[in-house]
Order: sequence, then C-alpha cells, then structure tokens
Amino acid sequence: MRRTGLLEGTRVYLSGPMDFVASRADEEKFGWRNRVGDLLRRLGVTVFDPWHKPEVRGFFEYGVENEQTTDARKEWTFAPGARGARARAKVAGGFWPQLHVDLRLVDTSDFVIAHCPTNIYSVGTPHEIVVARQQRKPVLFVSPPVSFPAYAALQKHLERDARGTALLETLAGAVPIKENPTGAPSLWYMPLVGPESFFDGFGFAPYRRRFGWRRIPMDDDEERRRIRRPLLPFLERVHRGDLPRKWDNRRRRFVRSDDWLLWDMRPARRPPRKRT
Repeated sequence: MRRTGLLEGTRVYLSGPMDFVASRADEEKFGWRNRVGDLLRRLGVTVFDPWHKPEVRGFFEYGVENEQTTDARKEWTFAPGARGARARAKVAGGFWPQLHVDLRLVDTSDFVIAHCPTNIYSVGTPHEIVVARQQRKPVLFVSPPVSFPAYAALQKHLERDARGTALLETLAGAVPIKENPTGAPSLWYMPLVGPESFFDGFGFAPYRRRFGWRRIPMDDDEERRRIRRPLLPFLERVHRGDLPRKWDNRRRRFVRSDDWLLWDMRPARRPPRKRT
C-alpha cells in the first residue's frame, strides 16, 4: 500500500468504550484501536487514539488517560451537603481535561470510527458521535453481533442443577445478558449516523499476518461468523478513490455521500515560467 490516496493527510478519531470493557489494560495495549491505527497510518492518516492522546503545547500531560483513570470513581458519593458536593465536584472536575481533549480531537478529525457493541455501557462514545454528526462528519460505526457462548455452555452444564439454573437466570436478568445475533444497532443511531455507515465487524483475519498482530478474543468472535460488511477493506477502497455512497430515497438509487468532504491541502502546482 503506497502512501498516496484519498485518505492520505486526513485525520481520524477512534471512538469506543474504554471504561466498562473487560480489561482496560488489555484494551489499551492490544485492542482494536491499535490494529485500525496500524492500517490507517500506513495509508498516511493521522490517527487520534484516546489511549495515546497527542501532547498539548504548554500543558503537561493534559487529558492523559490510562488504565488507572477510572479509579477516581471510588471517591464519588451521593451524600448531601457541602462535603458531598465538594467530593462530587472534585471527581467531575478531575475528568474535565480528558473530555475536553477527546472532543477537540473529534473537532479536528475528518472522520470518526466508532466501535459500539450493544453489550457495553458507554457515554463518551455517543457524545463523540453526536459532535461529529452535528458537523456532518462521516462516522464509520462498527456494530458486531453479540453472543455469549460461555453463558449457553453454563446453562447446559447446569441442566440438572435447579438451584444453579435459577441463580444463573437471576444473574442474566440483573446484568442483563442480552444477545444481539444480527448486530443491529440502536434505532436512534440509524438516522443519526446514516444507514450506509454501519459495519458488522472489522475483518481482521486477512491482515493479522501482514501486521504481525497477536491473537485477541475479538479474533475468535470474528472467526465464528461470516462478516458481511467488514470495515478494513472498506477503508482501503476509500483510500483508492472509491468515495462512499448513500441511498437516496427520492431518487431510489445510490448517490455520492456528501458527508465525505476531505480537504485537498496540497500546494497548487505553478505552471513552469516561460523563458524570455
């Protein structure tokens, strides 16, 4: 892949859950952002990854986020009075730099990639998507199918254990454990993002050897199913000049998506000076 193409010189922000993932440490070191970033940097894209924010001039480590950042929630309280208000203000104010930097990165991006599995609670991701869409920036939204094979296996294991089965079902209702076998996103997201901007997976398998990525649980999830609309090949097609299209309900056909406004900032070539 040569670093010449439609995406060269653009900026992308990688949005997705960071707080309630299974392991913040693993997500930071081996998560999907690292892989998508590897591909896009090779295409000449500047990648804004909230795990590895760019430095802010004049501010030391402003907005830096790591696996310990959420420890501050331990100080949260609902206690009334000045003491409770002071504690809440400290927690809220302490996270302001992270929120500030992430939204500025969305502001300065040309497009956003968002990973939004329906089983992980997230607040920052919807906020970032809304900010991007208010500016009519493209959001490439990955919504994979959600299943729990370990839950099904445990159900089968407890078939003859009435007490264990009852406890498992109580847990499933309290969590809750809700499968989404088609990966269908929230109905609210559909008109917000645009129906042609959704993907049911990244399609990592063909790229793993090329980039030397170590195996992660997401690979198992993707290999258990057929990915009908993978993100990474789509990005390569866009880079080669295949601008995304959207469905026009009035014309009843595909038209070029006017969300994709990528500035051509290359210096204009001056014609050669004529000899006199």
